[in-house]
Amino acid sequence: MSSKDKAPPAGDKTITVNRKAYHDYHIVKTYEAGIQLTGTEIKSIRLGRVNLRDAYVRPENGEMWLVGAHIAHYPPAGRWNHDPTRKRRLLLTRREIRQLVEALRQVSERVEAYHRRQLEHAQRPFQADGCGQLVRPLQRVGIYAPGTAVVYPSTVLMIAVPARVAGVEELVMCTPARPDGSVAPVKLVAAHIAGVQRIYRAGGVQAIAALAYGTESIPRADKICGPGNVFVATAKKRLFGQVGIDGLFGPSETVIVADATADPSLVAADLMAGAEHDELATCILIATDEALASAVLQEVEARLDSLARREVARASLTGRGMIAVVDSLEEALELANELAPEHLCLHLPDASAWLGRVRNAGCVFLGPMSAESLGDYAAGPSHVLPTGGSARFSSPLGVWDFLKVTAYVGLSAEEAARLGPAAARVARAEGLTGHALAIEARYRRP
Repeated sequence: MSSKDKAPPAGDKTITVNRKAYHDYHIVKTYEAGIQLTGTEIKSIRLGRVNLRDAYVRPENGEMWLVGAHIAHYPPAGRWNHDPTRKRRLLLTRREIRQLVEALRQVSERVEAYHRRQLEHAQRPFQADGCGQLVRPLQRVGIYAPGTAVVYPSTVLMIAVPARVAGVEELVMCTPARPDGSVAPVKLVAAHIAGVQRIYRAGGVQAIAALAYGTESIPRADKICGPGNVFVATAKKRLFGQVGIDGLFGPSETVIVADATADPSLVAADLMAGAEHDELATCILIATDEALASAVLQEVEARLDSLARREVARASLTGRGMIAVVDSLEEALELANELAPEHLCLHLPDASAWLGRVRNAGCVFLGPMSAESLGDYAAGPSHVLPTGGSARFSSPLGVWDFLKVTAYVGLSAEEAARLGPAAARVARAEGLTGHALAIEARYRRP
């Protein structure tokens, strides 16, 4: 087991034991990621002497593994200070950890099943008339997983699982570290479940550059996938043509088409879910019934303060939200097609019957039970979707993003003689006599 002593940090620190927050402890031992604990250390965890934010349990055998955890030394009795204002427990129970790991595995399995079906309909090799194509997966894909305060393990799954299904040989991931150098354990667990082989503490533009060009420690990737802030997006744009990129993704977009039969509370819930992503998120309701539109607005106003990210959602709805009332569903869908949104939700009783009228959307959610938020996590398709109207010409991330096609030509002498005269004639018309002579040499041989 690898461990190292760490000097006491400056200032007070806090740890939570049995739902109480305590202060004035010093970290005396730190374990590296992926270290299996002995019975002694597991006993210490049970006594509350390890911050379990940084550990998880393997459900199959109940062993405890650490992901950058700290063993704490506590001050003498009487120096504990209970903090009654603390709202969150840092100490997770083994049951909570198991449940989270199992949820991530369940999501991964669902996403994998969808993309294995997708692979059956992706590019296929063929050979005919002396020509054909090879279909090969990319050799190495770099995943960028942003976030320290807020992390998105679902995005790791939504990128890595389709890549693995496509047959990518090596998956590497770059992710920013927290101030203490650690990486959010839930992100690491998701990467492990998805099959990521190597993870690097690197974030921002520097990580994108490292994946594009390679460094002494970070290998060059054939393609870079993953969201990020405006600087990450700009870096990916600048690198277009030098490395593959999955796309340029902007703020989230939700367009809801609803008629008089829609449930105002469900429509409002979907609008608020879309709005809490980002202050710049766009959330639009296109309704064919004015009474429904008014009821949805009332629901949003009544429930907005219940969100943990209510200020973000309020800024989004105030700055980029809209409710439009139109005369018919045909008009509503025509407007939705013009917007070409990332998410298009059809709150209609016969939503499947209207699917054929959708031309431009990243993902369509059919009926009130098909919540966009389920698509974000567990439905199956990747939630990496085109934004900014690019659904007019772009597709969701899928197995095809990790496949490449190589065409090949293998003509017989007879086929070369049959095709040669026409090809040589076109070459001479273009003034490329060298091409024509190279062709004619194949069938005008003495």
